[in-house]
Amino acid sequence: MSPKRSEVTLMKPVPRRTLSALAMAAAALVAFAPTAVAVPHTANFACEGDSPMGAQHFDFAQDAEVTAPATVSPGAGFTIVIDPAPNTIPSSVNGYTVRRVQNLALKVPIPANSTYVSATLSGGSNVGTTNISVSNGIATITASGPINGGATFELPTVTARLTAGSSGTIETKLYGTSYSNPGLTFTAVVATFLGNVNVPTRCYPNPNPVITTTTIA
Repeated sequence: MSPKRSEVTLMKPVPRRTLSALAMAAAALVAFAPTAVAVPHTANFACEGDSPMGAQHFDFAQDAEVTAPATVSPGAGFTIVIDPAPNTIPSSVNGYTVRRVQNLALKVPIPANSTYVSATLSGGSNVGTTNISVSNGIATITASGPINGGATFELPTVTARLTAGSSGTIETKLYGTSYSNPGLTFTAVVATFLGNVNVPTRCYPNPNPVITTTTIA
């Protein structure tokens, strides 16, 4: 018996017209995909702490890079990413030694002309347990700490998935307008002549500019 011939199945060549159509479709997807723009931003917070020695006022700054698309189609999904830079807890405030900071909560409003879908946290270091929750149009990022005075820490990166509205612009800002309406809160444990005392602290961004703008088009 003669040996069996091995059979080789060849794929039919894709017609040139089909290849051209696929290339045009891929180019269109690239052309109309939202272009993400990364914006460096320094949030300057005015803070007030309630202590047995009276109200303590001080400033606190936090750098971050915020990424959002320049444009998005009406009703389309898009992503905003807030990536905080490493920072350092002050070792002293107004002459008082800071032992540690704990129970941080940072608020970020869901932008107007958008609908919240989901959000995740990633990364971060030396901040304890972290969580994000959304209620009444405000996302709250929490970190349990403790973070020792003088120590370096990094808040987690926030990735928020949103859906664009029908028209207008979508602006990323921080939350907070005053000590009574803060966007950042935490408890500082401070060394005093009375011993270590808890100092509940409230902060708001001052100023609070628009960080990113996405045009619905």
